[in-house]
Amino acid sequence: MKRLISSLIAILSVTGVHAQQQAPKLVVYITVDQLRGDYLEYFYHTFGDKGFKRLMSEGVVYHNINFGFPNVDQASAFATLFTGAYPCTHGIAGNTVYDFETLKETPSLHDPDFLGNFTRDNYSPKNLLASTIGDELKIASQDRSEVYSIAPDAASAIISAGHAANGAFWIDNTNGKWATTTYYKNIPWYVERYNNGQESLTKRMPTMTWQPALPLDQYKMLPYAQEKPPFSYTFKPGTADCYPRIKTSPFGNKEVNRLVLQFLEYGALGTRTCPDMLAVTYYAGSYYGNMSEEYTKEIQDMYVQLDKDIADLLDATDKKVGLKNTLVVLSGTGYFQSDEEYPEGMQLGGGEFHPARCTALLNMYLMAIYGQKSWVKGYYNNQIYLNHRAIEDDKLDLADFQRKAADFIAEFSGVARVTTDMTLRTGTWNESMADFQLGTYHVGRGDLIISLQPGWAINNDQPGEKVKHTRNNAVRTPLIFFGNGLKPQRIYREVKATEVAPTITYILRIRPPNGCSNIPLHEIGSVK
Repeated sequence: MKRLISSLIAILSVTGVHAQQQAPKLVVYITVDQLRGDYLEYFYHTFGDKGFKRLMSEGVVYHNINFGFPNVDQASAFATLFTGAYPCTHGIAGNTVYDFETLKETPSLHDPDFLGNFTRDNYSPKNLLASTIGDELKIASQDRSEVYSIAPDAASAIISAGHAANGAFWIDNTNGKWATTTYYKNIPWYVERYNNGQESLTKRMPTMTWQPALPLDQYKMLPYAQEKPPFSYTFKPGTADCYPRIKTSPFGNKEVNRLVLQFLEYGALGTRTCPDMLAVTYYAGSYYGNMSEEYTKEIQDMYVQLDKDIADLLDATDKKVGLKNTLVVLSGTGYFQSDEEYPEGMQLGGGEFHPARCTALLNMYLMAIYGQKSWVKGYYNNQIYLNHRAIEDDKLDLADFQRKAADFIAEFSGVARVTTDMTLRTGTWNESMADFQLGTYHVGRGDLIISLQPGWAINNDQPGEKVKHTRNNAVRTPLIFFGNGLKPQRIYREVKATEVAPTITYILRIRPPNGCSNIPLHEIGSVK
């Protein structure tokens, strides 16, 4: 009885603390695409005191987020973080989708029903099937809250904004303007002015040169970086890929900050009776021209300059809203993209997987069983697609057909695991296939889902195309909650990416997104 009474008193005292803690006036959710926790540690001594160091010393720091599914990329990571659900629920399994009828690859957010503003691209959040943090905030506030997102790329901007946001803005790859889609009805006057004025990226680009921000002797934390002359990159409008290049340099993050500061200055964020939300995306991956060089001085400089950008954002937020009134969240995206090139003559375990040969042999095998037809449509994104029309015409059992095809593919060298769409749909899969289930969406999914063994490269047999060993490993990436009266903590247990959204909505005192089934992180709820 004494224990029960003590437990009740403890619960009531914590509840009292929660009731006294005010909801934030502003949420600033910072997502750093391809952020690596190990790099934060390696480069820590080069950071100032008001950026990463401030967040890590004064915030609630979780040392690693687990996304829980394979082949994480930008779109699937952002959708998982902002909906609190997996791709099997929110519907965004990757950056792109492939239509075997039209033989075209399109962005997963492509939507011809909406035109672009300051861009020729057509996008909307229609294919994102779950609500986001921002959506729930708009619902709870009866549309009184303002929700905006600012990012280098369209996918991260639209997904972090959600369906009900006031606006989502990204840098167009063709003209360098801050672009959006007509799905969102509001373009603030200061964005229009910025795009058309002398401070626009296009006007300033000829004066930009990316050079090391620190003396070269301070870039020694990656001993595998090749000794080269100090790097120096210029960016000229009209040249090939100039805007994708600038977006993967420190200037891309600085451009994000320039627009963020416009919103903080003129958008009255954090001044309403209901909380506002600003989703900000930075980039911390390899430079566009260095994807095959993972250990470079450029990546170290990227982190050094990003640290300063985060410090500037925190300072500006503090001046306009006050960090005590602001919940700042920082997370990465759980992956780091690079193309490995082995030194000439080096041979490691593994080999090359040839999708075209694989699908051709599979089709021959199926013809020997079912007759002379084209049974296989093709291969895309580690999935094999079968000809459903031919299967239906011959009145064949689809589950049995897929099972026979999977048994054949499982014998290929380099194939670690293979399962079928029907296995995942009917719930007959076991725990070893859970990542396949979580990381794919049933509409548009291939009939066979394949996982290759480590060290195996995909050779698409394209003339002139060099085969590269592409890694998409999960990387350690932190999650930080800062401001709004939170006390510093360091938590070393691994957390789920799907726990981020319900924790933010808990602090906002609103419902979690509608596809979310996780509860808030308990350490946030116990902060006193």
